[in-house]
Amino acid sequence: MPTDPLSATFRALADPTRRAMLARLARGEAAVQDLAKPFKMSQPAASKHVKVLERSGLISRRSQAQRRLCRLQTKRILDAVEWLERHRKQWEGRLDRLEDYLGEIQNTGNKHGR
Repeated sequence: MPTDPLSATFRALADPTRRAMLARLARGEAAVQDLAKPFKMSQPAASKHVKVLERSGLISRRSQAQRRLCRLQTKRILDAVEWLERHRKQWEGRLDRLEDYLGEIQNTGNKHGR
């Protein structure tokens, strides 16, 4: 089980059910049973997904009477976006340099009658 926050975030986001639960929570708080409805899954199965999301810091839970309400927490998502953006910029730079290099090779080949 990953211990650093970024690994926990990506592990939680790796599952499509959890991503769908997060999409639902982006519209506002929801009870675990409400998060489970679209998937026709049991309460225990939904609770396992919710626990992964909670441990990763993507959601928080609070009690309201007999219900446990879940709420989206954006900090970890923003951390993941920042990490992805940093790496996207690196790869774009590398691909731009590769494109320039391949263009140079092609132009050199054309000059030598190839």
